[in-house]
Amino acid sequence: MRLGSSELKLKKRVSLTGWQAAWISILAIIVALILFSLIFIFAGINPLTAYQEIFSYSFANPFGLPLTINRFIFLLLCTCAFIIPYRAGLWNIGMTGQLYAGSLAAYAVLYALNIDKSTTSHLSSAILIPAMLIAATLGGGFLGSIAGFLKGRFNVNEIVVTMMLNFITFWLVSFMIKEGGPFMNPGGRGESFELPATLHAPLLLGTPFTILIALGAAFLLYFMFAKTRIGYQIRAYGQNPAAASYAGISKFKIPLLVFLMGGALAGLSGYHYFAAVPGVYKIARNYGYFGDLAFYGIICGLISQGNPIAAIPVAFLFGGLSIGGRFVQGKLSMSFGVDYALLGVLMITLVAFQFFYRYRIVLVKPKKESLDVGIPN
Repeated sequence: MRLGSSELKLKKRVSLTGWQAAWISILAIIVALILFSLIFIFAGINPLTAYQEIFSYSFANPFGLPLTINRFIFLLLCTCAFIIPYRAGLWNIGMTGQLYAGSLAAYAVLYALNIDKSTTSHLSSAILIPAMLIAATLGGGFLGSIAGFLKGRFNVNEIVVTMMLNFITFWLVSFMIKEGGPFMNPGGRGESFELPATLHAPLLLGTPFTILIALGAAFLLYFMFAKTRIGYQIRAYGQNPAAASYAGISKFKIPLLVFLMGGALAGLSGYHYFAAVPGVYKIARNYGYFGDLAFYGIICGLISQGNPIAAIPVAFLFGGLSIGGRFVQGKLSMSFGVDYALLGVLMITLVAFQFFYRYRIVLVKPKKESLDVGIPN
């Protein structure tokens, strides 16, 4: 493209610093908000007023900020559950099923001890809460390991397997909490029995302690990929499985390991939402809602380029905008789905701007013609 005597060209980047990636993402967010302003304008709403309501409620309001943090914890765990297989070149599309598997496993601990029918127990919460955490980790990890085993042993497409496992887990949840099911709510509602008050997750300054698990997982994964042997093997497998196998890296163990780890983190996200978020404390059967939220972990993982540390602000932003979008939808009397639409525009814009992670626009000026003047001997 020509601009006067100069020409705009695309040039492939040799490297991309963290600050450059951050500025590209910030620019993408600004463009997304400008584009979404058209929705507010068509609805007869001042975009500045709408965005003020969204951001102030999500990130400053004493009622909205805790909701944002709870959503952020869930999204960060789901994002990490996606990033681990992603760094191995594999796709975990089964976080929804894995989080429900973890939730069922956590509540199965209470069912096995008959605590679902009684608010008292001879075991203290110091024993039961860690037991629920371990069970959630094992439940989600087991479901994830099925996809990893089939991929490593028989090279079965992991996307197909994880999607099928999602549907299987949905029906399992339906059986467990429906009328007559083992986990049925005593009131007959389409949800599980509620946690006794003594087993509500501890709060740190009003925030579930699971925030430490989510942040700790992100930092530990970053360290693993950057400094450890297994992290190197996962990255090598993701870049070239054939070459990694030639170098002695197991084509069976790596898929199994990454899906086991990813499923375990997704299982913990299920524990967080159904056993640690104040006001919930039961397994809900709203598959579409929690399924959509888990799938945003994929988007956050892609936007952060598989970097667990970079995923922290991305998950926090997505969590806040999902809460603020739902709030402004009601306060400004807008149609249903404003939060989904806002996240959709943001998602598409951020993914589109990843083009500039690989290329940059340069302005090429024409070279000045030089005159070859002969100098006499």
